[in-house]
Amino acid sequence: MNSYLKHIPIKSWEENDQPREKLINQGKNILSDAELIAILLGSGSRNESAVQLAKRIIAHVKGNLVELSKLSVKELCAFKGIGPAKAVSIVAALELGRRRRASEALQKEKISSSVDAYEILQSCIAEKNYEEFWLLLLDRANQIINKTKISEGGMAGTVADPKKIFKYAIDKNASSIILCHNHPSGNIRPSSNDIQITKKITEAGKLIDINVLDHLIIGEEKYFSFADENMM
Repeated sequence: MNSYLKHIPIKSWEENDQPREKLINQGKNILSDAELIAILLGSGSRNESAVQLAKRIIAHVKGNLVELSKLSVKELCAFKGIGPAKAVSIVAALELGRRRRASEALQKEKISSSVDAYEILQSCIAEKNYEEFWLLLLDRANQIINKTKISEGGMAGTVADPKKIFKYAIDKNASSIILCHNHPSGNIRPSSNDIQITKKITEAGKLIDINVLDHLIIGEEKYFSFADENMM
């Protein structure tokens, strides 16, 4: 894009450079993240175009759209040129993207691998700024019965109560379960406490004939599987 476009309103650009027209004429895949966000913004400010404003926001999150989705309306309004209406548009669009991913994941009803479980749970937990503990309940054919949040805590940990976990499993007639929690820090390696609680819950499950198939630790776009690492 020519540098002279920086301070010129988008509507004054050549049609091939305007994000909306590019999307209509050339398709959505050709647009950059900044151009897509610029469409949501609608306009920039006196000193910069909507695309330049979008680039500034993306630079703030180091190009990571997951981090962008964590910003609140108030945090987005801290950028010069962003008011409540523009901030709400960005938050709403990113939330729709998260929900779309969740809907797609739920269509896969049978769990055959850790990747399947990750796809189901990632949209629930990966973007949280605090730890949550979730439970995936399965029948004898490894089909999903239900998923539920067991607890939430702070940045450093949350409580996984075996009694509460197996009460959910028994109430739903689950034959097996998959444990999951997130690490907001992004470090997906299990702590000593993670290892201990996994062992404790697995042993408890054997006593009541409910198999604990896996324990996933999720950190944004990656995960750790106890089963894949032969730690169950």
